[in-house]
Amino acid sequence: MVVLTAAKMRLVDCAAFSGRTAAWLHGLDMQPCDPVEMTLPSNSRIAHVAGISIRRADLRRHEVSTRHGLRVTSAVRTLADLARHSSLIDAVVALDSALHGRLVKLDQLKVWLESHKRFPGTARLRRAIELAEPATESVMETRLRLLLVLARLPTPQAQVPLYDDAGLFLARPDLYYPQGRLVIEYDGSTHRDSLTADNRRQNRLINAGYRLLRFSAADVLYAPDSVVFLVKHALHA
Repeated sequence: MVVLTAAKMRLVDCAAFSGRTAAWLHGLDMQPCDPVEMTLPSNSRIAHVAGISIRRADLRRHEVSTRHGLRVTSAVRTLADLARHSSLIDAVVALDSALHGRLVKLDQLKVWLESHKRFPGTARLRRAIELAEPATESVMETRLRLLLVLARLPTPQAQVPLYDDAGLFLARPDLYYPQGRLVIEYDGSTHRDSLTADNRRQNRLINAGYRLLRFSAADVLYAPDSVVFLVKHALHA
C-alpha cells in the first residue's frame, strides 16, 4: 500500500489504478507493483513516469470506484481490461477467480462487452467469458480445465457432487466427465497434508464404480501432452 500511495501522489487526481494493480486492490491474487498500472484520461499530457505503466482511456463514472482510499477502476472494468490485454489462459484465470469470489457476475461482463464492441481485445474477452467457470476453486484447476478444453476434449464439469448407488455423498471432485464416470483431481500444495483423507475419498469413488486420474502442477505446466493423452485415453476406454 505504501508503494501505491506514493505512486498516486506522483500523478494527477483523475488517474486511477487499473490492470493487475486494480485487481489486487479488489482482492484478487495478483502482483500489484510489477509494475504499478494506472489509467489516465486520453487527453493527459503525461507520457512517462518511472515504475508506473500508464494506459490512456476515458473512464465513465460507473467504471471508477474507491478501494482502500485509492481511486481504482471498477471490478467489471478491471476484469474486462485484464481479459482484453492478457493471454487467453491468463484472462480465464482472472475471470474464474473473480467469479468464484463473487467480485463480478458473468452478466455484468457480457453487458460491458456489448457496449464496448469496438474496443481492442474484445474478441479475447468474449472467448474468455465463454470458457469461464465460476465453480473453479483455484488457478491450477482453471489451467488444468483449459488444457483439456483447448486440446478439443469435451468440457468437464467442475465441482460436481458425486454419490454412490445408495445416494450417499462420496466426493466433489475438481473436474468430472459423466461419460465414462471419469474423475479428475488436481493435487495442489495441500495434498500432502490431506493425503489420508484424499486416499479414503479415492477408495470410495473407485468402489462406487468411478475412475480417477490425478495431476500435479508439474504435469499441467511441464507435461501437458501427457495429461491430454491420459484423459483422452480414459474417455475412449
